[in-house]
Amino acid sequence: MSTASTHVLDAARGLPAGGLAVTLDGRQAVTDDDGRISWGEVTPGRHVLTFAAGDWFAAQDRETFFGQVVLDVVLGPDHTHVALLLSPFAYTTYRGS
Repeated sequence: MSTASTHVLDAARGLPAGGLAVTLDGRQAVTDDDGRISWGEVTPGRHVLTFAAGDWFAAQDRETFFGQVVLDVVLGPDHTHVALLLSPFAYTTYRGS
């Protein structure tokens, strides 16, 4: 087994994206005030992360182009950290440490 975590930042405002719902293969969690989720143990291999970006922006009365951000990732045998920098009309993601 390995472990995984997620960190979402609101790139437009330069702040953590707290309160954003994220699903990892059916396991739903919500980012904390620092925009983070620790998924705990996961099986290494291919997984899908789904970020409810549209709902999160709508709750703040902000316009967005994205209903969801869906990432198909391969989690390694050790800890894998997936970062998402989110703004209303663009996003970028990377494997962090």
